[in-house]
Amino acid sequence: METDLNKALDLRKSGEYIASNELLLKLVMIYPDDAVISYQCAWSFDLLGDEVNAIPYYEKAIQLGLPSKDLEEAYIGLGSSYRTLGEYEKSKDVFLQGIEAFPTSQVLKTFYSMTLYNLNENSQAMEILLKCLIQTTNDKEILSYKKAIELYAGQLDRIWK
Repeated sequence: METDLNKALDLRKSGEYIASNELLLKLVMIYPDDAVISYQCAWSFDLLGDEVNAIPYYEKAIQLGLPSKDLEEAYIGLGSSYRTLGEYEKSKDVFLQGIEAFPTSQVLKTFYSMTLYNLNENSQAMEILLKCLIQTTNDKEILSYKKAIELYAGQLDRIWK
């Protein structure tokens, strides 16, 4: 199994996405209860721009239980797939589950903010993005305004009189 999985990942690395996907589909049939193979299969569909087919594999991989880093990325992939298909509430639910499991993940929060934008929850989306920005940037000019950005991030609609 591991040799075939490595072969599929090598095919992906070399840009042979269809061949990688075909091999991963075969591996899923042979090892239906392997979370990592299901996750890699989902990712292979994502690379092909086929989010519809990626979703069930992401869901299965999460359900079966993945190692921590793969699980975080599976939440990102699943939530993003739902978002790109216009299933914003499902996307929001997935990102909230992911953020609950990985509360320090700036990537999950960033993708979640895109979903909030699609749901017209723009103030919350901007607040999350601004907080991600000040927590991750090394830009000295932005950091010099850190306190002001933190203050304003949750009060963008407030008029200061």
